[in-house]
Amino acid sequence: QLQLVESGGGLVQPGGSLRLSCTASTTFDYYAIKWFRQAPGKEREGVSCISSNDRSTFYGDSVKGRFTISRDNAKNTVYLQMDSLKSEDTAVYYCAATDYSGRYCFTVEYDYFGQGTQVTVSS
Repeated sequence: QLQLVESGGGLVQPGGSLRLSCTASTTFDYYAIKWFRQAPGKEREGVSCISSNDRSTFYGDSVKGRFTISRDNAKNTVYLQMDSLKSEDTAVYYCAATDYSGRYCFTVEYDYFGQGTQVTVSS
């Protein structure tokens, strides 16, 4: 069974940057990967996804222009580069995977989730 481990979270000041990593336990070339986040008292929110075949990328409106998702299949790792961070980006960030070969990865259902990594944006 595919297992995912997130890393790279931490405390950063507003305007700063962090890079999150999501590493899979096995080859994940055929999996679409999506980052979610959940802040206390709020519903889980889709942040960004990257498809398996053509590496199409999609972003939630709240992070467009600030976050960049990428993947390195040789390392079984997906990255989320987060720039110009705001206090409202504070949340636990989860990565998820699904065996999906299509392009539109943002709306499909995801089957495998990691444990999450905390991101706190505060001065």
